[in-house]
Amino acid sequence: MKWEVVIGLETHAQLTTRSKIFSGAGTTFGASANSQACGVDIALPGTLPVLNRDAVRNAIKFGLSVGANIAARSVFARKNYFYPDLPKGYQISQYELPVVQGGSLTVQVGEHSKTVRLTRAHLEEDAGKSLHEDFHGMTGIDLNRAGTPLLEIVTEPDMRSAAEAVAYAKALHGLLRWIEVCDGNMQEGSFRCDANVSVRPLGQEVYGTRCEIKNLNSFRFLEKAIDYEVRRQIELIEDGGKVVQETRLYDPDQDETRSMRSKEDAQDYRYFPDPDLLPLVIDADWIEQVRMSMPELPASKRARYISELGLSEYDAGVLTTSLELSAYFESAIKQLPGQAKLCANWIMVDLLGRLNREELEIGQSPVSAERMAGLVRRVADGTVSGKMAKEIFEALWQGEGDADQIIERRGLRQISDTGALEDMVDQIIAANPAQVAEFRSGKNKAFNFLVGQAMKASKGKANPAQLNEILKRRLA
Repeated sequence: MKWEVVIGLETHAQLTTRSKIFSGAGTTFGASANSQACGVDIALPGTLPVLNRDAVRNAIKFGLSVGANIAARSVFARKNYFYPDLPKGYQISQYELPVVQGGSLTVQVGEHSKTVRLTRAHLEEDAGKSLHEDFHGMTGIDLNRAGTPLLEIVTEPDMRSAAEAVAYAKALHGLLRWIEVCDGNMQEGSFRCDANVSVRPLGQEVYGTRCEIKNLNSFRFLEKAIDYEVRRQIELIEDGGKVVQETRLYDPDQDETRSMRSKEDAQDYRYFPDPDLLPLVIDADWIEQVRMSMPELPASKRARYISELGLSEYDAGVLTTSLELSAYFESAIKQLPGQAKLCANWIMVDLLGRLNREELEIGQSPVSAERMAGLVRRVADGTVSGKMAKEIFEALWQGEGDADQIIERRGLRQISDTGALEDMVDQIIAANPAQVAEFRSGKNKAFNFLVGQAMKASKGKANPAQLNEILKRRLA
């Protein structure tokens, strides 16, 4: 039997505010345990929540960036459940009336695009954290995270593979950082995903029973967890069993998902409007003010790169994965009129390839946009060959100066003088009569030999295009 995979993601993005969503306590990561937990966060009697305006503003920015509806009136609710690091015994969240409704995000999956519909995005507070280390068999509770503002972003079950889910998660991660509402630090828990995974026979319309995999904090773990869970469900059904709706955790050491608890439904949480918080009312003027303050969005920038710069959809997609990368590219091409494609190739292949190997972000690149532009300029004007440029890039990475300085110091200037190249070709032809005869008898491999001899004679400095043209003319 052939199976279809059905995936929906719920993403918790920590919003970049200086204080918590309902209190004035700080949100700095790494502070000593319980040093950023005030009376509201630890649920002292008589304390009342006060909504953080910046958290709402960030939610509006996100809604606008995905073409969603910003609710004129939304309501905070109490989501009731017991957990050791949830002091109130309930979480303040949104349920029936979220602040952001609908929207979509179009992502690139290989050479193809995929549009993922969003159900909602709602504001809520984070819980604290249970610490199990160094407590001699006991568990400690750190409430620094309690009350940290979150935007929970929920998709429709539109994804059909782990690759699509990862592409969506990466695009969402990039967008949140682009509009500066979340720092996206997955190691610190600022961006984490829950994956709802089910399978169904190909062609069946009814969804299968889903399992939720909680707290996936890396794209690699997201992909591996989904792939494992898909295999587990298919094997279970094909062996005559039934998938049980439940919450599961992914164990990266064993590369498997394990049952955590039976999956709750909405009624299990006994939602009701929080009596301590008025409905959130957002007027049209505030939405417009937020819209006017936002940067050009990735989708718009991609379209501009394609229409104005002649880049492919794939190239434009790569160069708009982050605001920092886009800014680097634009800074470089300002100095290179008409060379956007060549510049894009060097950034995507050589620079990003090296950054990935070194596990660095674009902002940590030792090669500035100005120096990258200097290298591409010398490739474009024929001063250096592609092979020479690779050597120059390595020198740039090591901080040996700009491209022109490296070219002069290492003697890497390409020979493009027609007279010098013609003399060199004549010498190669005279020194290799057997290969010349072979070429003229129809053996094209001999031509490559002669080119190689000419490049060797020039110590790799001959302009390859000119050399080929002159050699063909002389052999005709």
